[in-house]
Amino acid sequence: MNNNAQIERHTVAVLVDNEPGVLARVIGLFSGRGYNIESLTVSAVSEDESMSRITIVTSGTPMIIEQIKAQLDRLVPVHEVHDLTAEGAHIEREIALVKVVAGGAERRESLRIADIFKAAVADTTRESFVFSLTGKPEKLDAFVELMRGLGKTEVARSGVVGIARGAKAL
Repeated sequence: MNNNAQIERHTVAVLVDNEPGVLARVIGLFSGRGYNIESLTVSAVSEDESMSRITIVTSGTPMIIEQIKAQLDRLVPVHEVHDLTAEGAHIEREIALVKVVAGGAERRESLRIADIFKAAVADTTRESFVFSLTGKPEKLDAFVELMRGLGKTEVARSGVVGIARGAKAL
């Protein structure tokens, strides 16, 4: 294998039958071959709820990404595999809940930063705030990093969801 091959991050959308065990099979494919999953989301997407969409963010060399897509495409419950990253313009979003435990100046600063990032206050106590934030993963990373500098933090993130731009639909 070429050790100079560039590691790339890809967002892959997989349409599958919505039935028990499908997600386990997809995850098993990754774990059995040592592939990393950076983010994973799944939800029923058809009107009759017979189909689900699994959005996976993974990384690897171009050869590894191609192997992942080919192996996903061979799984029996899989209907379609789309590499949103390779197929062109797409939108990615993620949701985070970020709790910051802080007092005094740090508490005021957390509110100021939240305003800049357009994060909503989802909950407050005398000792903490919980902020709700939606955006690109990089935006959430930056927000979390700033909040960690202000006090004890707890983070819950949804994982990435993605969709192609324009008229193309899965």
